[in-house]
This record gives sequence, structure tokens and C-alpha cells, in this order.
Amino acid sequence: MRLTSRGVQRDRKIELAMTSMIDMTFLLLIFFMTTGGFMTIERDLDSAIKERPSGRAASSDLEPAIVEITRVGSGYVYRVGSRELTTARELTDLLRKFPNKIDGAYVRVSDGAPFEMAAAAIQSCKDARFLSVAYVPID
Repeated sequence: MRLTSRGVQRDRKIELAMTSMIDMTFLLLIFFMTTGGFMTIERDLDSAIKERPSGRAASSDLEPAIVEITRVGSGYVYRVGSRELTTARELTDLLRKFPNKIDGAYVRVSDGAPFEMAAAAIQSCKDARFLSVAYVPID
């Protein structure tokens, strides 16, 4: 036995609640407009490739200064490249002649070297106006 007739169901229209869908659409629209509008356009960015004057070497083309404190015979010396220096004053005078102060200096100290020599080497690099000085122990 049927309680409803088919005719009554055909005349009935389906209604969708559009109010919540419109609200959701506007919320998404506002979200994307506020978060996506602040990005820098790629054509407005500066290039990472910079032109340098021809004929001059950039400071990054040169190696940083490396001061080693090594054992020679019964004592220790400052070694910069192939030069061996005995006093901190000689080291400071030599380091002032380096053109690449931006790249910094490294002080490499062998095991057992006197602390005074390591401290004097770091101070010599600072006196020669290197921007950064790093201490590197040698095993």
C-alpha cells in the first residue's frame, strides 16, 4: 500500500540554500585578494649578477689571509704563505699590505702553540683592519 502518490512528488521542486555558498565564495575571494597581492613581480627584482669595473680584480677573486702558528725547531713562528715571521709587529706590517680586507683572515694554530702568540695573531689581523677574523685549531 502506498501512502503518497507519484503525482505529488513530481510537482515538488528541489531548493538549494545558496546563501551559504555565496558567503563562502566571498570569503575565499577576500582571502586570495589579501594574501596574493603583496608578492613582488619578478621583473621588478634586482639582478644577482653585478657588473664590476674592467681591469680590476674583485676582492672575492683573492684568497683570504691565512696566518699559521707552527712549530719550527724549538720555538713557534707566524707563517703567512711562504714567509715566516717571529714578531707580532712584523705580522701586522705584512697584513696591512693585503688588499682583500673584506674576505677576512684565518688564524690557524697548531696544537701546543703558546696562547700569547694566538692572541697576538688575532690582534694583528684586527689592527690590519680585516673585517672578520676566525680562529681555526690544527690537529
